[in-house]
Amino acid sequence: MTTADAGTEPACSFRHDNALEPDPFMTRMRAEAPVTQVRMPYGTGTCWLVTRYADVQTVTSDRRFSRAALVGRDFPRITPAPIAQSEAINLMDPPALNPLRRVVIKAFTTPQVEALRPWTQRTVDGLLDEMEEHGAPADVVAHLADKVPLMTISQLMDVPAADRPQLRRWAAAMMSMSAAEASAAAEAKVALRAYFTELTTARRRDPGDDLISAMATARIDDELLAEGELAVLAMLLMITGHDTTTYEIGNVSYTLLTHPLHLDRLRERPDLLPRALEELLRHIPFRQGVGIPRVALEDVELGGRLIKAGDTVHVSYLTANRDELVYERPDELDFDRTAPAGHMTFGYGSHHCLGAHLARMVLQVSIGTLINRFPGLSLAVPPDEVRWNTVSIWRHPLALPVTW
Repeated sequence: MTTADAGTEPACSFRHDNALEPDPFMTRMRAEAPVTQVRMPYGTGTCWLVTRYADVQTVTSDRRFSRAALVGRDFPRITPAPIAQSEAINLMDPPALNPLRRVVIKAFTTPQVEALRPWTQRTVDGLLDEMEEHGAPADVVAHLADKVPLMTISQLMDVPAADRPQLRRWAAAMMSMSAAEASAAAEAKVALRAYFTELTTARRRDPGDDLISAMATARIDDELLAEGELAVLAMLLMITGHDTTTYEIGNVSYTLLTHPLHLDRLRERPDLLPRALEELLRHIPFRQGVGIPRVALEDVELGGRLIKAGDTVHVSYLTANRDELVYERPDELDFDRTAPAGHMTFGYGSHHCLGAHLARMVLQVSIGTLINRFPGLSLAVPPDEVRWNTVSIWRHPLALPVTW
């Protein structure tokens, strides 16, 4: 068992903007030092970076590692200010976390999401009608990716259509990794919270049939959620319910268009789409660096290293998704993959994404309809001319010009 020597920790910006290639620093750490101390761009002190699948499982499911212990700490991170708010569900630990997750799971069920599939299909059909009327070349991001996930979660939450563009702008601003945009990110977080405080208060007073109303009237041990908890929970669901899916529609489309044999196979075998999307989700490095870390509550040995009580520990779901100890030929895109473990794109353990079932449904409808609606779909520019986001934590094409 070893500990890191003070002052020898590698520092990294945790940015890699070369299309959807895996971050070379993170990949090297998984191979050479899968549990290692590093310095992050922001926050105080060093932290541990954990990159192997099995070790990531341990950190995200072992109660010796706590998210609640982050509250009040200037922990190492990749954004100027923490994205999560102190009373948010993603900064809670079991058992306190469990009742809130039950509220969301009860209000946000798989049958409810499936009941929304026909609406989503009609919406995607309409958006692609507009793209076809626009004519080639057309931008898949502008016509489809930037619209359908936000429209779908807003439909579930009954967010007024007039408010949605501003919510989208605030959500995007919160995710900036740039120190120059720190104040804008903080202002966006405050504005989003204020918006959802007002909306959730109104829904508790006059509930409807939407997701927010269901959470506003749900009881935990015969008590309603506190107003602050409810507002932050609704805010989190709005952001997570559309943000990642928005970018993954662009990422999946780009990946398929640059893997024509895989795209042809999906056209020939549309029944493969659900399995293919799981492999695409595993394969695509959809974000920069790492997310919300945990704090060790006691000394823990992991991967031959001693993580001491009080140390901050970051995990990388992205490198876990490419771990050669788990996946054969992990860097290949293989729609026939029969991996012994699922991917970690939606996280793992008690903080597994609550909206994963919605993301899967929206991706299935959006990608399936796109590739079948336009049999000759192809990039309208060379791949190296596609422009990529270089500001926020997300990796995605800013525009994806296509022709057919």
